[in-house]
Amino acid sequence: MLQKLSIHNYVLIKELEISFHEGFSVLTGETGAGKSIILGAINLLMGQRADPKMISEGEQRCVIEAEFNIEGLNLEPLFTSLDLDYDGPSCIIRRELTAAGKSRAFINDSPVALASLREVGDRLIDIHSQHKNLLLTKEDFQLQVLDTIADDSALLSNYRQAHERYRQAAHKLAAAKETLAKAKADEDYLRFQLQQLTELNLESGRQAEMEQEQQMLEHAEEIKEALWHVTSALQGDGNVSEGAISALRNASRQLQAVSSMMPAAAELSDRLESQLIELRDIASTAESEGEAIDVNPSRLAAVEEWLSALYSAMKKFHVDDEEALISLRDQFREQLGAIENSDEHINKYTRECEEAHAALIAIGRQLTQERQQAAKVVEQQMHDRLAPLGIPNVQFQVSITELSEPSESGLNQVTFLFSGNQGSPLRPLSEVASGGEIARVMLSLKALLSGARGLPTIIFDEIDTGVSGHIAERMAQTMLEMGREGRQVISITHLPQIAAIGQHHYRVYKTESDAATESHIMELTPDERITEIAHMLSGAQLTQAAIDNAKALLKAK
Repeated sequence: MLQKLSIHNYVLIKELEISFHEGFSVLTGETGAGKSIILGAINLLMGQRADPKMISEGEQRCVIEAEFNIEGLNLEPLFTSLDLDYDGPSCIIRRELTAAGKSRAFINDSPVALASLREVGDRLIDIHSQHKNLLLTKEDFQLQVLDTIADDSALLSNYRQAHERYRQAAHKLAAAKETLAKAKADEDYLRFQLQQLTELNLESGRQAEMEQEQQMLEHAEEIKEALWHVTSALQGDGNVSEGAISALRNASRQLQAVSSMMPAAAELSDRLESQLIELRDIASTAESEGEAIDVNPSRLAAVEEWLSALYSAMKKFHVDDEEALISLRDQFREQLGAIENSDEHINKYTRECEEAHAALIAIGRQLTQERQQAAKVVEQQMHDRLAPLGIPNVQFQVSITELSEPSESGLNQVTFLFSGNQGSPLRPLSEVASGGEIARVMLSLKALLSGARGLPTIIFDEIDTGVSGHIAERMAQTMLEMGREGRQVISITHLPQIAAIGQHHYRVYKTESDAATESHIMELTPDERITEIAHMLSGAQLTQAAIDNAKALLKAK
């Protein structure tokens, strides 16, 4: 419950300190006195966006603070999840704005983000402004009403998780089908590309081997002649010239001949013999390599044809080497393999999607049953609440129909059907209810919801718009009853019938001076209430008849 409110330098409010009570309170004042300003300040405490322009003229800083009694609201788990100190029955929320555009929020003196402020605020106050009556015509709001009465948040959370699993499974299936369709459209081209790469008989390192062979085949005669010269130089030509091997062998013999007379000659001879072994091997290898080299134009043509095909493929596929072509070839094979095994792949995703859908529908059916039970409660409660509010022939029905496709909120579409007159058919509330009827329906729903949600404080901002006389009095009695049920109800009103029934009465007023115009709020004494209600009845000029009427209204409450 809201216990204290403090506002400093907010719009027309320089300084305001006020305490509030349990039960049903009313807040009155002339149009423009500042009632909406106070409501705006409370909205800032609930996490609404701040505007530096709301700071009072000439001031640099604005502070709004409220103290709440949170005893019995079971907020400790929420405070723990938000890493906030839980200080028992009291909670202080503060919002600070600066002219430089900075905004800070605090809960029990701990800085918090606006999201945390909203989360806590939603558990403390429900502010119902005039435009929120339009929510009543929205089907998602009507569904939320039903879910609140059903108290199905755990089941709804399970359903939404199941819906997300189904959504993801359906997305995977659709993506797989799209990929397959595209792949099948490209299947012939893939096979053609794979055939081109397969015909190249690509192997890692083959390009280098073929380029080397091309070099040898192109220069086969030069290489063969060079090897012949090497062989001739080492072994001789067999006719006239003597090769280096023969000359060195002769030198070795000469050294051996004098080795007995010169010991160093033996060592030189051995060294020559070791060189001769290497030279003989070189000569033999050069001779065999020369004989092996074949001047083969047809083989050269084949090698050049393969390399040309390889270079063309590299250019076509925009790659730099054979390894990239091999990778592409394997990729094409994999894609074609996926196409060939596509039925099994699609069947797998189809089964997963069907299983997720079945699980979703099963939870959705449970949710529907909970909503159907809650609908009976809402229908009965709304009839019982609206009949005393001047709609004796009211018919109120909750229509629950099944959607063609499961939505994130369930399998159902919920529509409130209404008839306020005898013999009139039930029609969607948004089509048939007048402004005054909408106000009474919303008040009745708020009374119903506040009990289900356990909200400690409800503020009605002129919910009585469109009604007057005894209907206004009955609406006030409804709010009084809500206050007696353990909730704090504050109604901002222009109607004397409602103001007179409030257990506590606050007046908002303006003072004007040459320096500034300021808004104030005060709690009225019994005598001051008579005067205020009399002014509401007669206007600026106070008459005895208005005073007598005000006393009668207050006495009758």
